[in-house]
Amino acid sequence: MDIQSIKNRFGIIGNSPALHYALQVAVQVANTDLTVLIMGESGVGKEVFSQIIHALSARKHNPFIAVNCGAIPEGTIDSELFGHEKGSFTGAVDSRKGYFETVNGGTIFLDEIGELPLGTQARLLRVLETGEYIRVGSSKVHKTDVRVIAATNKDLLEQVHNTRFREDLYYRLSTVPIRVPALHDRKEDITLLFRKFAVDFAEKYKAAPVQLDEDAKNMLINYPWPGNVRELKNIPEQVSVLSADKQITSKELSRFLQPYTANRLPVLAHTNGHGAESFANEREILYKLFFDMKKDVTELKKMFFEVLQNPTALQNQSLMNELKELKDHELMQPVLVQPTAQQPVLMNRDIQEHVEVEESLNIMDKEKELIIKALKKHRGKRKDAALDLGISERTLYRKLKEYNIEE
Repeated sequence: MDIQSIKNRFGIIGNSPALHYALQVAVQVANTDLTVLIMGESGVGKEVFSQIIHALSARKHNPFIAVNCGAIPEGTIDSELFGHEKGSFTGAVDSRKGYFETVNGGTIFLDEIGELPLGTQARLLRVLETGEYIRVGSSKVHKTDVRVIAATNKDLLEQVHNTRFREDLYYRLSTVPIRVPALHDRKEDITLLFRKFAVDFAEKYKAAPVQLDEDAKNMLINYPWPGNVRELKNIPEQVSVLSADKQITSKELSRFLQPYTANRLPVLAHTNGHGAESFANEREILYKLFFDMKKDVTELKKMFFEVLQNPTALQNQSLMNELKELKDHELMQPVLVQPTAQQPVLMNRDIQEHVEVEESLNIMDKEKELIIKALKKHRGKRKDAALDLGISERTLYRKLKEYNIEE
């Protein structure tokens, strides 16, 4: 089947070379059982590619199911995917088949694969490598024959480096990667898509379709489209409903486009020679904060002990000012006796503080330590421990698995 037939069958609009290449890869890999990883920004239409692969495969008459991994709570996602036995957890009043059992012989599309918890990632890796899985609360091994197509709008390699995604699973999933181009990378398709959506809306409501003048087309093409095709589809619908004139000017169109600049980044972000980098979540922000603090403390310690080894250095006015700042900030509070022919005397208090700054500043170690203390304090009662820690019981359960804490 040629690319144009595929586009007509699945309602794909566009003539971008990058789009055609992604479709070509999907067609070529469809008739195999290889695992496929579809990558692209949110709203580019990754699920359509999974449907194309399934429809052109030998499994096309067998079940196909799309699972949004980010929409399933962490505490139940293992049960959803692999099933569970009666009584395996609170609320499990009956045994239940998981998706890998019900879709046996077919295709499962795992959207937002980067949201899977680490424990579930290990289970998925076993399915991909051996076709085996175990229901929650069971020890019996089941076999399944399911083709997995995964999708993500995140940089999984970055998540691998940050230990939030298993490296072995990443390479197992990306047997055949397909990159779906973002709308700002296929500008020649923007006006085609706008016209298609405008005509569809007009036919649905029996009205004349809106049209853009040249300035409005240029504005549309140069807009960055952070929401991609999903965002673009909303614009002709809004214009059709809210605009009195069917011939749309750039001034009229600007009312419907969100203010957006190319440098709109998260608050804590910086650029280097390789482009923009940003912190993905609060943990990364805390990492940077603690690393910077540790670096500052190390420099302060070095300077302080240089003074102890060389008392005459106290005559240097700038060094004395630095020591004064240390005292004012109470980072270290040295108590020095008047220097004699030997060495200035360092009080015990300073030795203790020196030992304290060597303590680990790794936030994950601290988090694990607090969880263990809370569990000991409440004698293993998760609910009370979670309340004491200020987190939900479900989050505590996930942390126990993540840090491999024995209760």
